[in-house]
Amino acid sequence: MAEASDGREVTAGLLVIGDEVLSGRTKDQNIGHIAGRLTEVGIDLKEVRVVADVEDDVVAGGTARRARSTSVFTPGELRPPHDDITADAVARAFGVAIDVDPRARALLLEYIAEKDLNEARLRMARIPDGASLVVNAVSKAPGFRIGNVIVMAGVPRIMQSMLEAVLPELEKGGPMLSRSILANAKEGDIAAPLAAIARRYPQVQIGSYPFKDEQTGRFNTSLVVRARDEATLSAAHDAVASMVADVAGRTA
Repeated sequence: MAEASDGREVTAGLLVIGDEVLSGRTKDQNIGHIAGRLTEVGIDLKEVRVVADVEDDVVAGGTARRARSTSVFTPGELRPPHDDITADAVARAFGVAIDVDPRARALLLEYIAEKDLNEARLRMARIPDGASLVVNAVSKAPGFRIGNVIVMAGVPRIMQSMLEAVLPELEKGGPMLSRSILANAKEGDIAAPLAAIARRYPQVQIGSYPFKDEQTGRFNTSLVVRARDEATLSAAHDAVASMVADVAGRTA
């Protein structure tokens, strides 16, 4: 569990918006990246929810998650199309007005000539009242942060840039530490003793990943032990390593 200095749990939710993702036309590339970066900096991602481009669904999903999370991340559209509802839905969820923000408009003009800043492109400058801007170093059109909700672009390269811009500002717990162990055994041979170790160390995450060794043709298992406390990690790692050696000795 990621904890702030005062002992409070630091959590996050992820709300993905888009008919394209739900239909399979777009293969999501953002969930894994966001999850990985949050884990690295000490924020526990508790839920990922994917909703259609329906304003009521976006409002309901965001409202439910922000009540239970330290932060909520939304890689929405933030693009010119008429059917981009992300910013409007977030404004509605917070009960605030939304309009073209002078700060966002000025940023667009660093990337787009004023003669080309038509009504469609100006949609990218619409920001809910009271929101701060999230820097977009790639194409200038900013995201925004209101309350504990952070809205970013959905294009992976731009989203990643925005995420890096906002992470230093967020409350965090300790980073996740990890160690790997090659079991040299099939997953079924170590499942029961591994479960017993997991019960002994409830603050430790133990992942079991079976694979086929292409060189030998045999099945093997990679084990990953994760924790935020070095002493706890070491104790759990040693227990797993001892178990693996014991199983290897009995099956040799």
